Amino acid sequence: MTNLKTALVGCMLLISSLSFSQKIKPEEVKATMKKVADWQIDHYRDAYTYDNPHHPLDWTNGALYVGMVKWAAMAENDKYYVWLKTIGEFSDWKLHNRIYHADDHTVGQLYLELYRKYKDSKMMEPTKEQFNFIMYHPAKTSLKWRTPYHQSRWNWCDALFMSPPVWAKLYNITGERKYLDFMMNEFKATTDFLFDEEEHLYYRDESYMGQLNNGTKIFWSRGNGWVFAGLANIMNELEPGSEEHLYFRDIFEKMAAKLLKIQTPEGHWAMSLLGQKYYPTPETSGTSFYVYGLAWGINRGILDKKTYGPAIEKAWKALVNHVNEKGMLGYVQPIGAAPGKAWPNKTEVYGAGAFLSAGSEVYKLYGGK
Repeated sequence: MTNLKTALVGCMLLISSLSFSQKIKPEEVKATMKKVADWQIDHYRDAYTYDNPHHPLDWTNGALYVGMVKWAAMAENDKYYVWLKTIGEFSDWKLHNRIYHADDHTVGQLYLELYRKYKDSKMMEPTKEQFNFIMYHPAKTSLKWRTPYHQSRWNWCDALFMSPPVWAKLYNITGERKYLDFMMNEFKATTDFLFDEEEHLYYRDESYMGQLNNGTKIFWSRGNGWVFAGLANIMNELEPGSEEHLYFRDIFEKMAAKLLKIQTPEGHWAMSLLGQKYYPTPETSGTSFYVYGLAWGINRGILDKKTYGPAIEKAWKALVNHVNEKGMLGYVQPIGAAPGKAWPNKTEVYGAGAFLSAGSEVYKLYGGK
């Protein structure tokens, strides 16, 4: 009888193990992405953190568009491109209000991707003109936090997702090196200021340097997710092996190795990356950006699949578990700048954008064409 019980337990454990280790199917990734994209479009103006819907050109929506345009390239029809084009047409293809602020540049990533598809110069010219102005009237402000006009430069890590990929795309599209040179100078200044060489993570901004949370340094998950995804989006525009590409690749590989070490057993990354004991709640926006970057790294031959593949598989399955039957991605931390709280029934547009970016690379990783 004892031997029978032992055999039954062993069989159950084997079945459980096989179930968990089932390979991700690209068609299922695509179906989940469609469900998330459709839900988010249907709720474009009624899913937000605070009292009012986000402006169509706000960074929150800009991050959604970055992921949505990746999904549009995979979709079976052009309806997502049509929806995205409507955003640009409504706004006369202009960036948001603040000339220098990185957040207000985010939507430029969408415009330049649509320009690539449709070759209509009106989609690109306003962004190009504004960036030319910035180059010839560069901000001279300090990177220190809360100094006058400080956010006219990239002195918070989120900015490295928002603006640098636009500069890189302009460089790639136009072939004009001035855009790359400007971006490199500013990116290096920010990295020299915010990157912790010991932990291989970015502080959100200067105000978090030297601060501890439950005895650990404060490295915000989504903040580092912004950087990690931004690195991939920048490298997409650069020649592999070039000096600039190697600079970003070095940071990317250092961050990837650190992320592998600090992934939670459940598959996500804690809101305070070094303090998972104190932040057990899942968070899907940062995790989505990490999945995107890690899968992108394998697909480009930068990261080793045997080493990083299991972490991606675990994280993607965790993310899919937080998509409800209608397509809403839950556990997206609200707008903030530091570790906080998230809830299963709360979402945000940038979370959906991050998820769609992740799906676009997971789909390729598991054989999708």
